[in-house]
Amino acid sequence: MSQMQTGPGAQQGGRPGQMTSVMRAVAQQAGPKVLRIGLVQSGRVIEERIIKQRTSVTIGQSEKAMFVVPTPNVPAQFKLFELIGSDYYLNFIDGMSGRVALQTGISELSALKGQARRVGPAYQVRLTEDARGKVVVGDTTFLFQFVSPPPPAPRPQLPLSVKGGLASQIDWTLTIIAAFSFMMHFGFIGAMYSDWMDQVVNDDISAQGLTDMLNKIPPPVIEQKPEVAATSTATSTAAAPTATGPSTPAPTKAGPISEKQAAALTQQAENMQMQMLAAFGGTTSVAGALTRGDVPVTDLSGVAQSSAGVSSTGGDLKLASGGGGLANVGHGGGGLGALGATGGGGSGTTVAAREVKGPTGDAQMGPIAGGGAVSDADRVIAGLRPSFKSCYNKGLANDPSMSGKIVLAIKVQPNGDVESVSKAGGSGLSAEVEQCIIGRAKRASFSAGGGATLQVPVTFVQQK
Repeated sequence: MSQMQTGPGAQQGGRPGQMTSVMRAVAQQAGPKVLRIGLVQSGRVIEERIIKQRTSVTIGQSEKAMFVVPTPNVPAQFKLFELIGSDYYLNFIDGMSGRVALQTGISELSALKGQARRVGPAYQVRLTEDARGKVVVGDTTFLFQFVSPPPPAPRPQLPLSVKGGLASQIDWTLTIIAAFSFMMHFGFIGAMYSDWMDQVVNDDISAQGLTDMLNKIPPPVIEQKPEVAATSTATSTAAAPTATGPSTPAPTKAGPISEKQAAALTQQAENMQMQMLAAFGGTTSVAGALTRGDVPVTDLSGVAQSSAGVSSTGGDLKLASGGGGLANVGHGGGGLGALGATGGGGSGTTVAAREVKGPTGDAQMGPIAGGGAVSDADRVIAGLRPSFKSCYNKGLANDPSMSGKIVLAIKVQPNGDVESVSKAGGSGLSAEVEQCIIGRAKRASFSAGGGATLQVPVTFVQQK
């Protein structure tokens, strides 16, 4: 016990407020004191701040002020505590109230006006480090005093478990086993694909031996395609008949004809017969001869040399017992080749081919309703007329008797784009034609302006 009572601080051990060793270890911050300001509104402290950097403290309605105060009597940025040199000065103006404790005593702000220095509209009083007090600005009260600056915050330190580094967290036993396993596996695979296991080439084989081995390699077999010159020659020769008579086929080499060539020649003969019969003008007699079985199509040359003739009593091509052969039809004879020729003064005529077109339609635009807000509604709708006609003509190809009317409801946005198109009325058109017309209307583009919904009636009729 005696040893405990001896030593520094033993005489003050029982008194309250004794400093501990930890408190003595904390170094006292040297230097001038700093301002500590509390902001009070409605009797409650809403903010407390220590001005660690000795600088001027501004208040006001500006966002750049250190303390924003919604009071119209204070300028946008007013220096309430101004740092001049190394001393703080309190600035206050008329309308502010409060109480300040100075070395001379506690005084009201109104009483300090007599001893304060006048700087423009403000009064300026020097503050010492022992000064404290309050300043009331409207509904806000500022409490201030000078305190020692707080000690600087220590740098954050990592825990010891993290300071150990990555090496202390590695399981070296498992790492060595895994590395040894990888070396074995990849070493075995590398040995398989390396040249260590390749077959050793006999060094006794010379360059002359290799040349002899290459010469003994048999040449590749080249496949030859069969020639079809005879068939192509016969086809090209028979495909160009003249108007004066049948063309003479080119002479071919003697030899047997295959089935494919015989079928091609038969088809060519049928084409020639069809062209010869077309010289009659495509009448019912020719059509009957092609459909009836009285005359074989592939043997017309034999019929032309027989004693049969053409009978005019019926509508079909019939064979009679007399009256001359087919070869005598026309003026001057000439055989089968003269069927397509028209001699001078004869009754034979050549009928020209005539193209038969389907019905076409027209689109008639009615007056546009609701287009006052769209300046170019008439011009844009008129430009859609060819597209509408195209949709209608496609529908006429399927239904030549179709005609009708459709009323389009086109909703135009303020920027000129078409938001939607729907059918508001009309009938008589197919669903495909209506969808085609609606799709073409959706591609329209108007000038920017007011949005509106246009009612566009379109009537589709056939052109005569």
